[in-house]
Amino acid sequence: MNNQTQFTLVLGGGGMKGVAHVGVLQALTERGLVPSQIVGSSVGALVGAAWSAGKSIAELREIAIGLVRKDIFAVAHADMAFKRMRSPALFRREPLDQLLHRLVGDVTFQDLQNPLIVNTVDLNSGMQVFWGLEGLDEVLVRDAVFASCALPGYLPPREIRGRFYMDGATVDNLPVGTARILGSEVIIAVDVSASNALRADTQEEGFASVFARAAEIAMQVILELRLREWTTPPIYYIHPRVEHISAFDFDHLREVVEEGYRATIAALDRPVEWPGLGDAGVHPRRPVTVRVQRERCIGCGACLVQAPPGMFVLDAQGKAVVTRPDQEWSPIDGEFIRHCPTYAISARPAAAPKAAGAAS
Repeated sequence: MNNQTQFTLVLGGGGMKGVAHVGVLQALTERGLVPSQIVGSSVGALVGAAWSAGKSIAELREIAIGLVRKDIFAVAHADMAFKRMRSPALFRREPLDQLLHRLVGDVTFQDLQNPLIVNTVDLNSGMQVFWGLEGLDEVLVRDAVFASCALPGYLPPREIRGRFYMDGATVDNLPVGTARILGSEVIIAVDVSASNALRADTQEEGFASVFARAAEIAMQVILELRLREWTTPPIYYIHPRVEHISAFDFDHLREVVEEGYRATIAALDRPVEWPGLGDAGVHPRRPVTVRVQRERCIGCGACLVQAPPGMFVLDAQGKAVVTRPDQEWSPIDGEFIRHCPTYAISARPAAAPKAAGAAS
């Protein structure tokens, strides 16, 4: 990667964890790396829109760190009381509308300083619609971004051109596929989802938290399926470590922004791991060793179902055995590990080979 590389920056959704994207943009622009365009879902679309509309990194940091719950979420008490099950959403639309007006004003996609694509889904047809593409760039940016943030049940869908649109993350939380038509050499994809993190007592936090957790899991499964067979252009995948933070947590916003910055700087400081011309697939790729703890294995066979065919077999005692323990993994490999009910499978970075002539 250098400042001549044509790259698309894809910013995924994840609730308030998505303010990490501000730190990502800060790290990239400090290194002179300016995306050719941004593709965003949900909060990724919101951060991308604010930057594309001309907000400086300093302004974005101040706004992100200073957000409070009422800036986005205000319970729709009247709708819930009078419309009950026909209430359009749990939260009112006005706070997010006001925030978007503050961030991007009344501009259309054609007015933006930097190209932006916003991922949404037509509520009634299920069609995925990317605002900002040719022929879809004359609408107000804030309408498209609101729609992209409208997680079903939480915020009402947004009407655009007589149709109603909701969060594009319902079908594609990290919409890297769009970048295929944009002529980029590399895609930088920033994922702030957290379905692989073990949660505690989600069931005690109410229906909204249960629904949000279910949505996280579904989005992650879809993402893994999309990326499993990915070819070109190559993707460099950045995953800020924010999975321990709730999507609706406003108490750790500074930490989240800083983690987006840290994760991106760490990636940029490892140039050997970045894909070169002609490379394919998802990067970085690192050697790992996969192991099974026999004393934990119960022989249920879940690994045979979830892992690539032939990677595990059951031995004569009915215990799982890894047939290919030494692997080279991208960040989206190894999802089968979390499906082991006894946590018997692990993967660790492979030991570095000894230098020639080193003492044994």
